[in-house]
Amino acid sequence: MSKQGSTQRFWDNFHGPNMGYIEEQFEVYEENPSAVDPSLKDIFDEHGAPDWMKTSPSVETNGAASPSERDIAKITSALKLVEAIRRHGHLQANIYAVGSDERPKTNLLDLETYGLQEKDLEAMPAEWVWPDAPMKLDNALQVVHVLKERYAGTISFEFGHVNNENERKWLQDKVDTGSYQVSLTNQEKKQLLYRLAEVEGFENFLAKTFVAQKRFSIEGLDIMVPMLDHIIQSASGDHIKHIMMGMAHRGRLNVLAHILGKPYDRIFSEFHHSPDKELVPSEGSMGINYGWTGDVKYHFGARREIENGEQSATKVTLSHNPSHLEYVNPVVQGFTRAAQDDRREPGYAKMDEDEAFGLLIHGDAAFIGEGVVAETLNMSDLPGYRTGGTVHIIANNLVGFTTNRRDGRSTRYASDLAKGFEIPVLHVNADDPAACLSAMALAYEYRQKFHKDFLIDLVGYRRFGHNEMDEPRSTQPKLYKEIDEHPTAAAVFEKQLQDESVVEEGELTKMKEEIEEKLRDIYNNMGEHETAAPDVKDRPSGVERDLDEIQTSVDIERLRGLNEGMLKRPEGFNGFKKLEKILQRRAKMLDEGQKVDWATAEALAFASILEDGIPIRITGQDTERGTFAHRHLVLHDVETDETYCPLHGLDQAEASFDIHNSPLSEAGVIGFEYGYSVHASDSLVLWEAQFGDFANAGQVIFDQFIAAGRAKWGEKSNMVFLLPHGYEGQGPEHSSARLERFLQLAAENNWTVANVTSSAQYFHLLRRQAAISNQEEARPLVLMTPKSLLRNQRVAVDGAAFSDGKFQSLMMQPGLSENKDKEKVKTLLLGSGKIMVDIEDKVESMDETFETIDAVRVEQIYPFPDQKLAEMLETYPNLEELVWVQEEPQNMGSWYFVEGILHRLLKDGQIHRFVGRPHRASPSVGEPNIHKTEQNRIILEALQMSKGGETK
Repeated sequence: MSKQGSTQRFWDNFHGPNMGYIEEQFEVYEENPSAVDPSLKDIFDEHGAPDWMKTSPSVETNGAASPSERDIAKITSALKLVEAIRRHGHLQANIYAVGSDERPKTNLLDLETYGLQEKDLEAMPAEWVWPDAPMKLDNALQVVHVLKERYAGTISFEFGHVNNENERKWLQDKVDTGSYQVSLTNQEKKQLLYRLAEVEGFENFLAKTFVAQKRFSIEGLDIMVPMLDHIIQSASGDHIKHIMMGMAHRGRLNVLAHILGKPYDRIFSEFHHSPDKELVPSEGSMGINYGWTGDVKYHFGARREIENGEQSATKVTLSHNPSHLEYVNPVVQGFTRAAQDDRREPGYAKMDEDEAFGLLIHGDAAFIGEGVVAETLNMSDLPGYRTGGTVHIIANNLVGFTTNRRDGRSTRYASDLAKGFEIPVLHVNADDPAACLSAMALAYEYRQKFHKDFLIDLVGYRRFGHNEMDEPRSTQPKLYKEIDEHPTAAAVFEKQLQDESVVEEGELTKMKEEIEEKLRDIYNNMGEHETAAPDVKDRPSGVERDLDEIQTSVDIERLRGLNEGMLKRPEGFNGFKKLEKILQRRAKMLDEGQKVDWATAEALAFASILEDGIPIRITGQDTERGTFAHRHLVLHDVETDETYCPLHGLDQAEASFDIHNSPLSEAGVIGFEYGYSVHASDSLVLWEAQFGDFANAGQVIFDQFIAAGRAKWGEKSNMVFLLPHGYEGQGPEHSSARLERFLQLAAENNWTVANVTSSAQYFHLLRRQAAISNQEEARPLVLMTPKSLLRNQRVAVDGAAFSDGKFQSLMMQPGLSENKDKEKVKTLLLGSGKIMVDIEDKVESMDETFETIDAVRVEQIYPFPDQKLAEMLETYPNLEELVWVQEEPQNMGSWYFVEGILHRLLKDGQIHRFVGRPHRASPSVGEPNIHKTEQNRIILEALQMSKGGETK
C-alpha cells in the first residue's frame, strides 16, 4: 500500500467545519510547527498538507484550461447528484430508531447512478457544484459528504413541492448552512437528559403503581415533551398570547403533567385505585373543572399560563379530545382564529396572526387515514379560516393499533398528504434529541416568518402495545423483538453524553431514582377515602334554566333605522340591478299593513345584535348569498367585482360581522366553528348547511363535541346550526335535515332544537341565542330552517311581532284556531315546520268549518314545552285525541321523541296517534308526483278527510 494512498484516505475523514479548522492549523504549522497542538503536529509531520489544499491536477493553476466534453458531462452529472441529495436525501436518511429494514432501497443518491466515481468528484472544484457553500470546501466530493450530512442524517427534508420560490430558497439556505440547528451547552444537555428521565420515570411509575391500566404511554417518542418545551419557550419569548394544542391519546398524560402543569396527584387520582375507594389529591392541588359526567383521563385537556413579563403571559391550551382522534384538528383551528380575531369594531374582525398559533400532534396512521385531516389542511390558507400557520407533529410510532404501514397507507410516508398543500415536511429520528429540538426550532421560525403550516414527522416507535393491556408481539413480532432490545431515549442520550464527557456513568440512574422518590412521596401523601356508589354530578343551575323569559323584542323605530342603514350603498357602488330592486322592497316591510319575510327578519336580527355590541360570525357553503338566493349579505359590484356587506356600513354597529363562504367541507368547518364559538364565547357563531342533511358528514363533531362537550368537559357553546329542512319533492337527499338524530342526542338541556314557522320566531330565536352569549345558560341551537317557505307569505309577519312579541315555543295554528269553540274540539293536531303551513294552506282553500279540530304548532321541540302544552290541554274539556302530524317517515322526524311525552299528558279515555309517512329506509321518495300524492294524503288524513288511524 503506497503512502500516498493512505494519506488520501486519511484526509477523507475530515468534513465540513473540521476541514476549515485543519486548514487554519496547517497554516500555523507552516510558520511554526511547535505552535500547534502536539497531536496535530504529528499528523502534519506524517501526512503533510491536507490534500484538498493542494492544486487539482485536472485544472491549470491559472484556471484558464477549457474543460472537455467529458468534463462537462461529469460536471452535469455532479450537479444532478447534488440536486438529488437535496431533493431525495430523506430516502437514505437515518430517521428510523427501529424498523428501518422496511425502508425501500434507492439508488438515487449513489455516485454510480450518475456515472461518477469518487476520483471524478475529487478532481472537481467545490464551487462548480456549490458556488455559495457556507464553508471552505475544495472539491465536489467534500460537497457530497457535507450535503449528505445535512440532508440524509438523523434529520431530513422534503420541500421541493413548495412552489413559493422565496420559501423554498429560505428553507434550502437554512439546511445548507445548518443555521437552524440548536446548539446546546453542556449544562443544557444535562437538563435535557433530566427532562427525558422525568418523561420516562413518570411512565414507569404509572406502570408499576396502576398495573394493567390504560395510559397510552409516550415511550418511544419521549423527546416530544422537550420539543414542546422548546416551542413554548420560543413563543413565550415572542410574547405570543395563546398556543392552542390538539393531540390524541398517545403521550397525553405525560404532556398534561409536564407541559400543561397538571399536578401529578390529580392525574393519579383519576386512575381507579380500587372499586370502592377514591384517591384524593393533596390539599392545595390545582383543580381543573370538567363537566358533570366527565370523561376518561386521556381525553381531558387543560390550560396553563406561562408568565413572560409583568404585562403579559402565554396561555397554553390543550383541547379536550374524544377517541375520534383527528376530529380535534378543526376545533383547535377554531380556537386559534377566535384568539387572533379582534371583534370590537364593525366590519370583518381584524386578525392578528401573532396573537396565537396552533400546534397539532397527529398519529401516523390517523394523519393519512382520516379525511378530516385533509379538510383541516385545506382551510389553512382560506380567508375565513386561515390561522397564520400551524405547526404539525406526526407522533410516528410505525404501527396503527395492530396495522402495519403497508396496510395503512398507499404512500411512502404518513406525512405525504401534507405535500398536496405545499407544506414543508421534515423527518427526524426520535432518538436524536438535538436533531428533534432543531426540527422544532425550524418549524417555529418558518411559521413566524411565512405564517404557513409546517410538518414534523417525528419517527420513533411504541414501546408497548396500543394500550398497556394490549400484546403487540402477536401482530408485530419482528418489530417488537427489535424494540425489546432497543435502549430508551434517555439511555441513548446518556451514552452520547458519556462519549462527550458531559456526564459520568450512572448519572441517569441517579436521576431516575430521584424522580421515582418524588413521585412516590406525592402518591403516598394522597388520601384514600371510602366512597359510596359514585353518581353523576349535579348540572350547573344555568343549564337547568328555561330560556322562555328572555326578552328579545326591539322597538319598531329602532328596527326602521337599522333597516334603512342596510339599504345604503357606498358611493359609486354598482349593484346588480335586478337584485337591488328586490332588496329595495325591504324598505317598506316594517310599514303598517306590510309583512317582514324570513331574510329581512334575519338581517334585522343580525343588525340589532351588532347594535347591542355582540359580534357575529356566520359561515357555510354559499352562505354569503344564501343557497336559496335569499340572504344577499355580500353584494358584488358588477363593474369591479368588489364586494360590500350591508352590515359593515351600519352606523349603529358596535361589533364585527364576519360572513364567509366555506369550502366544500362539513366535519372540518363545523369543528372549526364550534371551536371558534367555545373560545369566542362573547360572540354569536352560526353555521349554515347548504341542505340540512349535509350535517350528516359532521356527525362526529355533533356527537362528540357539540352535544356532549359541556357535560363531559365543561365546554360552553351557544353556536347556531341552520339546517334547511322540508319535504318539497326534491328526493331523498335534500328533504330531511335528520331532525330525529338531533332529538336522539337531546338531553340535559344540551341544546335547543326548533322548527319554526314565522320570520318573527326566527328573529326572536336569534336574539335569544345572542342574549345567552357568555352566560351560564349558553347552549347551541339546532334550527330546521325553510326552503320554499323562505318566500311564502304565510311565514312573513307584520312588524309588531318583532317589537312587541318574543319567542313562543307553542303557537296556535293560523286559519284554524281563530274563534274556536273549544268545547266542541275532539282532535288536537300537533306538529312543527312546513307541514303545518301546508295544512294552513289547505284549510283556507276549503269550505269546511273544522269545528271538532284544532291545531298547535310546536315551534321548539327540545326542550319540549310539556308544561305549557298541559295547561293548553286543560282548555279543551271534550278532547278525545292528540294527533302528531309530520312530513317525515314514522321512524324519522319527531314522532319517536314526542310519543312518550304525549302519552304522559293523556287523560283517561284519550288517545294519541301518528299521521305522516310510513316507516321507510329512505327519508323520502324520489319521484315528485308520488311526493305530492303522499303529502296531500297526510294533510287530508290529519284533517280527517280520509280514514284516520295508523298510516300504511
